Amino acid sequence: MAEKKKKIVKQIIINADECNGCRACEAICSGYHSTDKFSIINPGRSRIFVHWDPYRNLFVPVLGGPQAPAECLARNKYIIDGKEYDECLFCGAVDCPSRELFQDPDSKLPLKCDSCESEPPLEEPMCVQVCINDALTYEEREEEVEEEREWDELDMGLEHLIKTFGPDKVLETFERLVKKEQTP
Repeated sequence: MAEKKKKIVKQIIINADECNGCRACEAICSGYHSTDKFSIINPGRSRIFVHWDPYRNLFVPVLGGPQAPAECLARNKYIIDGKEYDECLFCGAVDCPSRELFQDPDSKLPLKCDSCESEPPLEEPMCVQVCINDALTYEEREEEVEEEREWDELDMGLEHLIKTFGPDKVLETFERLVKKEQTP
């Protein structure tokens, strides 16, 4: 049984009613997470995506969340202000087989929101800092939670590669690259 511990829970709160669709959050996120910070702005590499429904003029920011090992079977509908929405609109699952949202456009590796955790730590994630309408706010609170292993980007990337190419091909490639690095 997992042990319960006090932990600081950090959360980005999304208020879609306040979102005007400026997409500044997408731009700043992709720039912050580029190899050389802010060297490239490519919203396709962002860990936040602003979904726009042109028929309802609705903007919904969605954060890249946990992995989805398979396409979900739920096809629930949400009714908001008398309008019907498919639940995929609100889903932040990365690596979902039914869509390419939250996947790096080149490598197809999953892009999960990390709340801009860095050294030194930021007071607030970058997307929250640039949101002028307060559609994105940040909250830290202490909660008692069960301790569990968290997936980091390397775990997620390797799992994706194994699922895509198989464990033998990934291991073979890894061994080849290690040999290449060791050769002067």
